[in-house]
Amino acid sequence: MTLSEFIREFDKPEAIVLLEGKRKVAEGDKDKLKALGRLLTSKTRHMIFRSGNAPGSDQYFSEGVSAVNAARLQVITPYDGHRKKSNLAHDTYSLESMNITEEPEVLYQSKRNTKTEKLIDRYAAGDINRFTIKAAYIIRDTVKAIGTQGIKPASCGIFYDDLENPKTGGTGHTMDICEENNIPVINQTVWFTWLTDEGSTVF
Repeated sequence: MTLSEFIREFDKPEAIVLLEGKRKVAEGDKDKLKALGRLLTSKTRHMIFRSGNAPGSDQYFSEGVSAVNAARLQVITPYDGHRKKSNLAHDTYSLESMNITEEPEVLYQSKRNTKTEKLIDRYAAGDINRFTIKAAYIIRDTVKAIGTQGIKPASCGIFYDDLENPKTGGTGHTMDICEENNIPVINQTVWFTWLTDEGSTVF
């Protein structure tokens, strides 16, 4: 998919595009993530960009978006005040502000992550401690993709993944949830080419 094709497909009112990925970013790629955030925000009119407010990929993508228009940046956080000083978003939705017990589909799909499956119900029941808080991150990742009763689902997910060990951890969970729900997924093997697409180099 070219940059032009992506914009034609997804730059529509109420479109939500995930911009996120691994916490560990290769030194030579950091500026590329920022460049993509700037590029997409400047080349599109309607889409809102959603992040998980994590360090690494989320932060670099967000810096790019906010450099052009922070009003188009939205984050979903696992708890109130999560990385508050680094949060560049116009809109923030914390898991703590949601009645997660009224989101059975979110809980069900979050259990696809076998490492935290047994913690999901404990967290939803209000048993919150240093162990069950791990479930909050996975639930947050699920919400980023499929939304809730009050949060729109994503239209597409753009990721920076570890290509040598792909689709692992929280990033892998989010990608899996996207694919399970027919939300298109794009990684850097595609979007790196957008930075020099159509003869206009932005990096």
